[in-house]
Amino acid sequence: MKNVSKYILTTMKSLLILIGLTSFSVLANGDIGEHVNHLSDNLKKYEEEVNWLSTKVDGIVGTYQKSGAKAAHPDALVEHWEAVDFHAAIETNYVLIYASIWQGLYGVKGSIDKNSPIADVRAEQVKLERALWQALGAVKMAAKFQDEGLLAKVKTSDEAPKNSLEALVVIDKNIHSVVAKYAEQLTDTATTIVHDTYLNLFEGVEGELIALDAKLVEDLEKDFNVTLPLAIKNIKSVDQVREIVTAMSKKLAKAKMLLENKAKTKKDVF
Repeated sequence: MKNVSKYILTTMKSLLILIGLTSFSVLANGDIGEHVNHLSDNLKKYEEEVNWLSTKVDGIVGTYQKSGAKAAHPDALVEHWEAVDFHAAIETNYVLIYASIWQGLYGVKGSIDKNSPIADVRAEQVKLERALWQALGAVKMAAKFQDEGLLAKVKTSDEAPKNSLEALVVIDKNIHSVVAKYAEQLTDTATTIVHDTYLNLFEGVEGELIALDAKLVEDLEKDFNVTLPLAIKNIKSVDQVREIVTAMSKKLAKAKMLLENKAKTKKDVF
C-alpha cells in the first residue's frame, strides 16, 4: 500500500499537467468529457468496476490453471477492460498509467497464450492489478483536486495551442499517448501520433527554440523522426518505448524552461 501511495504522489504532478488537454480519440465524444469532469460523482462506480475487473481477471487465470488456455478465453481480458467507464476516465486523462494497464493486460494474455507456468501468469496478474489500483488511487486524488477547483475541465473539442508554451505541453501529452497506444498494440496509431505531433506542433515551435538551444532542437528532431518511430517499427518493448518518451519529455521540459526564461527576460526589459 505504501508503494502504491508513493507512486500516486510522484505521478500526480505529471497528471495535473496532462489533465484538461485534448486526446486523439476519446474526446471526440462530449459525453466522455462530461463524465470525467465529475470524477467525485463516479468514484464509487469506478471502484466497483476495478473490483469487477480484478474478479474477471482472477477467474480467467483460475480457469487457465484448471483447464488450460483455450478454456480461459484470454481475449476476454481486453473486452472486459474496454467495457467499463473507468477505461475512458483513465484514457482521457492519465496516459501514464493507462499504458501500464494495457501492458498488464497483454502480459496476462500473452502468458496464457504461450501456455506459461501458472506462477508466471500470476506474476503478470499482480502487475495488472497493481496498475488498476494505482489508477484508481490517482483518480481519487484527482477528484479531490477537481472538487477544490485545481483541475481544468477536460475539453471536448480540438483547440489549437495559443502559443509555443502551450504547444510544448500538448506535445508532451501526445508523446505519452504514443506509449499508451503502443501498449494497446495500436502501432499504426502510435506512429501517426508521432508524425502528426512533429509536423503540426513541434515544427511550429522549433524556429523559436533554435535561437535558444539549437542542439536541443536537433536532438528532439532526431527523436521524433528516427529514434521513436524506429523503436515502434522494430517492435521494442513497451518499457523501451517509454524510456525514449521519458527522455524526450525531459528535453521538452528544458525547452519549456528556456521559453519561460525568455518571456521573463523580455518582460523585465520592458
